[in-house]
Amino acid sequence: MERRYELVYVVSPDASDEQVAELHTQVEGIIQRLGGRLEKTESWGRRKLAYEIGRHKEGIYVLDVIIGSGELMKEIDRRLKVIAELVIRHLVVRVDEHEAVVDRTRTRRTESSRRRRIARGLPADRQPGEGQRGDSDDDRDDRFDMGGEL
Repeated sequence: MERRYELVYVVSPDASDEQVAELHTQVEGIIQRLGGRLEKTESWGRRKLAYEIGRHKEGIYVLDVIIGSGELMKEIDRRLKVIAELVIRHLVVRVDEHEAVVDRTRTRRTESSRRRRIARGLPADRQPGEGQRGDSDDDRDDRFDMGGEL
């Protein structure tokens, strides 16, 4: 089953750009070998760590968005643990589950809103120009205007 994962790993600040690129190439090779797909890669660069890890106070952050199976992520996790001298920390998060929850919540709210509107005798969906009070361009409240005349 294809799922979407985010892999964030922190590389030692002592590592050269070539070592970081080689590590990324290794991760990409594992993904391709096991039938996954690398959707996006972002290098966040050198950043200060929230807390000291070993003797490191900063690290090089890399984000990979991967589409693949759980077995693929287990293998990547295992390999990143082996390369412990370069990778300070890594984290794998399944993202598609969160997106599904957001979609279900949005659908539930929309349906609830439609039922309430129909019960009040209104069309199910909002009409153009219809909005909540306070949605206007002029959202000032003159009652609290301190700089004007009384």
